[in-house]
Amino acid sequence: MDDEDREFEHSPLSGSFSRDGAIVDVEIYRYADTQDPWQLVVIDLSSGGCTAWQETFTTDRKAYEAFTATVEADGMASFAGVVPTVRH
Repeated sequence: MDDEDREFEHSPLSGSFSRDGAIVDVEIYRYADTQDPWQLVVIDLSSGGCTAWQETFTTDRKAYEAFTATVEADGMASFAGVVPTVRH
């Protein structure tokens, strides 16, 4: 099966997140019916820009914790108007 034909499983931790008037969409996902690592992408809903982590995560909880750690360290402005990029 080609990768483009595969279904994704989205974590229940995925969804909208808002703070200080900024809203982003947190996407935590992996290929369905696998034990593959989780991927993390954050989409800025005001600009459509996104930030994708190059790192993968053993659990969806660890992916979400990486997102919240970034918010705590750098604030929501770190996602505002970002043209697609890779974070570590």
